[in-house]
Amino acid sequence: MRVRHPVPRLWLLSDARNDAALESALRRLPRGSGFVFRHYHLPPAERRVRFCVLRRVCRQYGHLMILAGSARTARAWGAQGSYGAPPLHRAGRAGRLAIAAAHDLREIAAAKRAGAAAILLSPVFATRSHPGAATLGPVRFRLLARLAAAPVIALGGIDARRARRLGWPRWAAIDGLSGGPRSAP
Repeated sequence: MRVRHPVPRLWLLSDARNDAALESALRRLPRGSGFVFRHYHLPPAERRVRFCVLRRVCRQYGHLMILAGSARTARAWGAQGSYGAPPLHRAGRAGRLAIAAAHDLREIAAAKRAGAAAILLSPVFATRSHPGAATLGPVRFRLLARLAAAPVIALGGIDARRARRLGWPRWAAIDGLSGGPRSAP
């Protein structure tokens, strides 16, 4: 089955540190943006409850909501797709978007083999979540992204200013869209 959802240009990812600002951040995003619900910090039952609350906001504002987890769980919870490392368990077959995480050429190749509808490629710039970790930088990011068969979403230390500097059509952020230190109005 063909995936029914286009890949949005702008994505917000959830994290323990932006949880309190998510409803507000989702309301500020342009209609039709994407949201990846991660919330790995919560126990399963609490994670499900929080997902349902944020799913209502996403539906109200026309955002695509993706669950970090298996395609089976995403389908059961009513997400429009799943996010994670390949293999992606054929999420696209059920009309859902399968988004793969990648950090290098090997992981991009794995995402291609898994049939990912999009790839979150990171970290482009330094991030608060992985202080001191190596980054791709703009040049290496563009080189790797051009090798992907699917749309690539830039992630890692990105806000509106850095997204313009990168000159890439799709980008995602945690702090950069939720009121964190790098947020831009």
